[in-house]
Amino acid sequence: MAKQGPQTPAYWYGDAPVPLPARLLAPVYGALTGLRRTLYRRGWLRARQVPVPVIVVGNITAGGTGKTPLTIALVNRLREAGWKPGVASRGYGRDEADTARWVTADMDVALGGDEPVLIAWKTGVPVRVDKDRVAAAKALLEAGCDVVVCDDGLQHYRLARDIEIEVVDAVRRYGNGRLLPAGPLREPVSRAAHCDFRVVNLGQASDAPDQAAECGFGEWAMRLSIEVARPLKGGRDKPLKAFAGLRVHAVAGIANPQRFFQMLRSRDIGVVPHAFADHHRYTPQDLSFGSELPLLMTEKDAVKCQAFATAWHYAVPLQAELPAAFWIALLDRLGKLARA
Repeated sequence: MAKQGPQTPAYWYGDAPVPLPARLLAPVYGALTGLRRTLYRRGWLRARQVPVPVIVVGNITAGGTGKTPLTIALVNRLREAGWKPGVASRGYGRDEADTARWVTADMDVALGGDEPVLIAWKTGVPVRVDKDRVAAAKALLEAGCDVVVCDDGLQHYRLARDIEIEVVDAVRRYGNGRLLPAGPLREPVSRAAHCDFRVVNLGQASDAPDQAAECGFGEWAMRLSIEVARPLKGGRDKPLKAFAGLRVHAVAGIANPQRFFQMLRSRDIGVVPHAFADHHRYTPQDLSFGSELPLLMTEKDAVKCQAFATAWHYAVPLQAELPAAFWIALLDRLGKLARA
């Protein structure tokens, strides 16, 4: 039996009443985070700058909105444009969290964190994990990087940033509009207006609504595409259509596992869902479901299951697709920063 991940409170994204303890704690959380923002805004706490452009990808809600696929797409596009990007991350959930280190594609996720290892695997650029993102950015600079991309660093105000990209789930948006723990917000909705770009994750590319590439000031549509299944034991990729009409075990240890399950179902795949907690550390027993069906998982899960994978285990790569105008606007902004 799969270990079910903790459920998002029903009142965050629904009409359920917010429990009294959560309602009482939310103003306290808001006051503390608001004070911190004010201290940085007025210069009483000093933001540290590095002599290269810094791009922050993040959100103002707790949970997954598609930051990692966007970060990977962003880094790859910067490389294509001639930049030398590096990624700075806290490396959430890793052991020895106080230890700064370089992350490689073959590193144990217990040391590097699952998302940094995935980014290193998918991009090949320098990835530095450090709870002090200023130190991480300086290490990337010394390694020859000319632009720093911060994965999930919107609230890490100590590192000065040049471009902020907010990622929003198109369906969930800001939920009930309340601050943690009464709602999903890390910061008030008004904070989002200060970001340079808002990327709205529409989900499955084939099911995404037909809308303008740019919807409102600075808001851009991102679609997610899945096309193949990659055997964890090696070998040729298999088109997802080969699984149409079949039952499969689907594994997702991410913040919103239902999104992955629905993407597979949209391809006419019979999904037997197994949701795990975000950043779950897998053991072989976790994937023993009592029936030898193909097992499809996210790439974030795959980097933690590679060591004990079988011929039945597949990773499903996720590709973020954004309009050409978004990349033109972003690269133009970046070019102006570099010239300045």
